Order: sequence, then structure tokens, then C-alpha cells
Amino acid sequence: MNQSNATAPSSARPGIETLRSLVREDMQQVDELIERRLYSEVGLINQLGHYIINSGGKRLRPALVLLSARACGYQGSQHIELAAIIEFIHTATLLHDDVVDASKLRRGHQTANQRWGNEASVLVGDFLYSRAFQMMVDVGSIRIMEVLSDATNVIAEGEVQQLLNRHDPETTQERYLQVIRNKTAKLFEAASQIGAILTDRPPAEEQALANYGLHIGTAFQLIDDVLDYSASADTLGKNIGDDLAEGKPTLPLLYAYWHGSEQQAEQIAEAISQGGLTNIDAISEAIESSGAIAYTAALAQEQVQQAMQALQVLPVSAHRDAMHELAAFAVDRQY
Repeated sequence: MNQSNATAPSSARPGIETLRSLVREDMQQVDELIERRLYSEVGLINQLGHYIINSGGKRLRPALVLLSARACGYQGSQHIELAAIIEFIHTATLLHDDVVDASKLRRGHQTANQRWGNEASVLVGDFLYSRAFQMMVDVGSIRIMEVLSDATNVIAEGEVQQLLNRHDPETTQERYLQVIRNKTAKLFEAASQIGAILTDRPPAEEQALANYGLHIGTAFQLIDDVLDYSASADTLGKNIGDDLAEGKPTLPLLYAYWHGSEQQAEQIAEAISQGGLTNIDAISEAIESSGAIAYTAALAQEQVQQAMQALQVLPVSAHRDAMHELAAFAVDRQY
């Protein structure tokens, strides 16, 4: 397989809007199902759950379930339930993340914990996890339950790993990447893998689709970490410098620590160790001058190339082309 086949879809790239149009009808059904299954007789669950579910997320993970299923030739309806399950799991992780990080802003809106408090956010996150597992039982596939329960467990491990890395300027690139793979990319991996499971694809093809999801999920988080230092708060929908304020040693920060001047390294080490934004201007300059943004973006692009290569197991189709476009969007986006 030559490089051009690995890096470009079979026809002109359809664009992100074309991608969305391919799954629009399916996604409408997903949204309707989310509304129904989000219902609880406990009013606070309805209120907080609807707030976070409808707060402007990109819905990339459920879209990936829909695209992978259709790209594998799936003609049933269970992909709708599974896309909703993926979104519930993702939303639960966001609720818990924001409590752990004491975040005040997400997607340009107040976080749920800022609006309703930490206790309500954690408990509604638990509700979403448990509702997701109820829905998995309804799907009735032991293999899918295995993949999703394993993913949920790995995500929790990633959260703990990130906590252990916090305030540690000696975090290695491998430790950082392991957190990304576990905390973020694992759910992308599961979402992509589901399409192969639904259509009983051979194990090698199932693994290839899982790899696709793992690579674009890794690329997605790498670019998120780039945007924390290079986008505007309005564009990104979060407080710029949040990672620095929380003492999170993300790759742009670590690269500047490794390759900046001695003074810059001291400032960065102090910022990671102590948290806070005291020297954010100087640290932002260190990140820019050291080439940290370009390095991290290049690493994300490598992940996208591997994701596109993995898609070669699928037959040519508009949905496979859209999966190429989704991978490209992971690194091309500005939000």
C-alpha cells in the first residue's frame, strides 16, 4: 500500500459538514434516545444531566460509533443505543473530571460543579455510568459489554495516573502518553471497535478499527493540550492555562521544560510543582520559542497517519472517507 493511499480517502475529502450529514439521521435518533434514557424521577438528575449533555459537545465519540458501524456495512439499529451509551460514559467522565480539577468553565459555559456543586456533579455522573450499563444489558452482547466495561475501567485508571503525574515536573513523555491513551483515547478506541463487533468482522479487522480509534483519540488530546496554550478562551470554550494552573505536566509544557533555557526550565518546574498562573506569560513564551507547539502537533499528525493506515481494512465507502476526515479534524481543529 503506498503512502498516498494511506493518507487520503478514496475521493476528495468530504469536509466536516459532509461527515455530519452522513450520520445526521442516525445522530437524531441518538439524541432522541439520550433524551429518553436520561429521564429520572429525581428532578436534579434531569436538570443537571440535560445541562451537561446539551452544552455544546462535538459528539465525536457517538459519531464514531455510527460511522464505524456503517463503514462495516451494518444495517441494524443497535448502533444507535451504543452511540448513546458512549456519550453517557463520556459525559460521566466530564462531570467527574471537572470536580477533580475544580474547573469553572467547559465549552464556554459554567461547569455543572460550579453551578450545582461537587456532590451533585459526582452523583449525577454515577447515575450516567449506571444508566449506560443498564443500556448495555439491553443490547445483549457479551463481547460489547466486555469492551465497554474494560474501557470504563481503563479510563478510571487513567484518571488516577493523571492525578499521580500532577505537580511532577519529572513526568516522562511515555507517562504522559499513557495517561492520554487510558483517559481519553480508550473511549475512542471502544467506539470505533464497536462497528466491527456489530458486523462480526474478523479479529484482525476488529483490532484495526480499535487501533484507528486509539490513534485519533490520542491525536485529539494532543491537540487539546496544544490549544490550552495557543487558542483563545472564546474559541476553546475553557480557561486558557487551566492545565498550568492545575499543575498538569502536558507535553507542550514538558517539552519547553526539556528544551528551554535554564531560567525557563526553573519557571516551568516551579509552575508544575506549585500550580498557578504567576509566570504564565513567560511560560507561554518558553513554549512558543522552544518549538513545543510544533513538536506536539507533529506527534498528533503521526497518530493521524497511523489511524488512516488502519482504515485500509475497510471497503471503500463514503463512511470510510468520513472516518478519514474525522481523523484529519482531530488535528486541524481550532476548538
